[in-house]
Amino acid sequence: MDKKKLRRIFLDKRLSLSREDVKNMSEKIISTLFALEEFKKSGIVMFYVDARNEVETREAIERALSMGKRVAVPKTIKGQRLLAVEIKGTGELVPGTFGILEPEKDDGLDPEVIDLVVVPGVAFDRRGYRLGYGAGYYDGFLPRLRPEVKKIALAFELQLTEYIPAEKHDIRMDAIVTEKGIYRFY
Repeated sequence: MDKKKLRRIFLDKRLSLSREDVKNMSEKIISTLFALEEFKKSGIVMFYVDARNEVETREAIERALSMGKRVAVPKTIKGQRLLAVEIKGTGELVPGTFGILEPEKDDGLDPEVIDLVVVPGVAFDRRGYRLGYGAGYYDGFLPRLRPEVKKIALAFELQLTEYIPAEKHDIRMDAIVTEKGIYRFY
């Protein structure tokens, strides 16, 4: 099955979740993320800002900030570029390019300073490969990180599949956290 069809199937599955299910499963997933050694050790964490029934991250962003972590979130620049912009709170976010909340400012951090990236996606396979939304923003951003930086995806169990066709530019996740646990690939 091609990526376009897979994307539609998995988006539909995720969008069919109730608000209550999204909230409850997100809380479990975020608790697991915060318990990970990789998260505890990180000083600068890049989170995505949830939209369209993704695993919720806004409360997690505020919680990470209250723990003294520096937090960056994505800002998309037309032309397939993604910046990691540091924020002091979710109150700084406004609807951006795709209607997703993002910072107004566009002074991105050097990707080299980021310690951990929390990655969104439409679907993930059992090898750690990610099916994104098709615009290539994360495909362009992730290779700019230091090689040892962990890329941890947050997903609902229904977003997992056996196999996603991977191309040369696709980057594997180091781990996927779902409401049922952690899948590690390193």
